[in-house]
Amino acid sequence: MNISMADILLISPMIALFLFSLIPLTIKVLRGNVEQSPTATIVEALIGLFLTAGLLIVFGGSGKTAFNGQLVFDGLTQWMGLIAVVSAGFSMILMYENPATRGKQFSELIFLAMNSILGMLILVSAVDLITIFIGLELMSLSLYLMIAMSHEQKISKEAAIKYFVLGSFASAIFLYGVSFVFGSAGTINILDLMENASTLIKTSKVFLFGVSFISLGFCFKVSIAPFHAWTPDVYQGAPTPVTSFMATAVKTVSFAAFLRVLAMKPLIGSDNLFLVLQWFAVLTMTIGNVAALVQTNLKRTIAYSSISHSGYILVGLITAGISQNSVFAASSVVFYLLAYSLMTFGAFAIVSLIEKNENSVVQTDDLAGFAKNQPMLALCLTIFLLSLAGIPPALGFFGKFYLFSAAVSEGLLWLALWGVLNSAIGVYYYLRPIVVMYMREGDCDISDDRRFGTTVAIVTAALLIVVLGIGSGPLFEMIERSLM
Repeated sequence: MNISMADILLISPMIALFLFSLIPLTIKVLRGNVEQSPTATIVEALIGLFLTAGLLIVFGGSGKTAFNGQLVFDGLTQWMGLIAVVSAGFSMILMYENPATRGKQFSELIFLAMNSILGMLILVSAVDLITIFIGLELMSLSLYLMIAMSHEQKISKEAAIKYFVLGSFASAIFLYGVSFVFGSAGTINILDLMENASTLIKTSKVFLFGVSFISLGFCFKVSIAPFHAWTPDVYQGAPTPVTSFMATAVKTVSFAAFLRVLAMKPLIGSDNLFLVLQWFAVLTMTIGNVAALVQTNLKRTIAYSSISHSGYILVGLITAGISQNSVFAASSVVFYLLAYSLMTFGAFAIVSLIEKNENSVVQTDDLAGFAKNQPMLALCLTIFLLSLAGIPPALGFFGKFYLFSAAVSEGLLWLALWGVLNSAIGVYYYLRPIVVMYMREGDCDISDDRRFGTTVAIVTAALLIVVLGIGSGPLFEMIERSLM
């Protein structure tokens, strides 16, 4: 394989990210294994992420391919990469200020986080199924260690082991599917498969088997029912900043890769696979929302909420997978993931602020008095929850509007109706914390005064939800133009 300077320029965001990830560890080694100031570590990391985002903007949407067509740098790569980098940056600010993650091994944690983001950038740009697998594993292996490194000694270790075992199982299913695709089609490049996947899936049961297993692997990664059971346990057991990292950046890039697979149009050739994925979407929305109704732990409530939102996004993926002109459906998925990442980050960031130490468990009822003690943060949490519920003019409402509009335009009215019905169910558990904050007496407050960065990130996310909600039309058109 000939590597040109053009290839190096295209992957410059990944190179910059990796080089900056080495800085805190190198300094620690040179200091005789003595940790540098956590402030210096986080500043180095954020500079690296800022540079990565800038290079993504410059080179990410060029439409060119690199390394003999294994990576593609189109509008999807650019948007999904930027959403992941910004979400991860916000989550790393939480890591800096949360007692469960700030400590003796903070340099190692930031190194793992930045290499997990490197895996994400490979994942969003990969159009070769083995390269997708490499991106998935680099992202996931870093995550397993990040969860286990929590200063909390029991639940986090259980979460890490559970995620590792089930994640390895899902990766094996994915790789098994890839082998069947290669055996039947003679290639594993998505750009090549786009030409004949819809025909091949009708004539070759082996190819159908391979695509089905690849889809099942992704269904696990993005918490699609019935492969969702790990999500509430791992989200609860992981340190809250890492949970935020997983629920936003990791989910965004996993859906990006899933979208590329379904863009081969296998659903057009297989009615059975098409029907199964539709029922997966309905199951995911319903199980996520109904289970969230009975939760008292705030992190578990948001975790089940995250599952239900995976169901909504899957509706958009299915629509893009059957549409002849899939740009509108793909744009609605990107738009929704942007909205979802801001809303979910904000909700977990508030939980992170309230946690007193690594063993803290925040119940919904613990929010009593929060509006009185922290009126600005209570208002921000209200914005996040109302946006998650899909109340206008918040960004979340327009996300659902575009997603369900795309489904209706392709004749998937029943999926859109299920989405609207589940959104109505979700309103109940999204309003419950708001009622507790404003209507009940209590002494809920943030843990200390060292949370400046987290507070800034929360207020920024809340402002973006309102401002981008009001200006959702131009934003959606911008995304749509970049994906054409």
